[in-house]
Amino acid sequence: MKSVLVVCIGNICRSPMGEALIAAALPNIKVSSAGVGALVGQPADALARELMAKRGLDIESHRARQLTSRMCQEADLILVMDEEQRLHINEKHPLTRGKLFRLGEVARVDIPDPYRLGQPAFERALKLIDDGASAWVERIKKLS
Repeated sequence: MKSVLVVCIGNICRSPMGEALIAAALPNIKVSSAGVGALVGQPADALARELMAKRGLDIESHRARQLTSRMCQEADLILVMDEEQRLHINEKHPLTRGKLFRLGEVARVDIPDPYRLGQPAFERALKLIDDGASAWVERIKKLS
């Protein structure tokens, strides 16, 4: 496993947090993120930056990117936040089959979008992202 791509909608809340957590746990793997409806060029949401900073992870330089076919082809594993995103990407990028999963797959949960919903929503989303990232990190380590 050489690369992991974490995907949400706008690429300013959930996927930058997931990217940071997975990258910190797997320093020898390229971890990146994108959005299916990215707010291209925008920084990570202030609450996401604050929550990551509290964990010692800096996402200040993050800028939102739109998901592309090339990103999908190059990634060894693509992790999305919910079933709707998984289906959307599967339909638009059929070559992702077999490497496209929900971040919360192990726990069988979708991770709700906290955008504009305040700190409690971000904290709930981060808890689910953290749990999902931890489960995937363990699986990736076993494969490597």
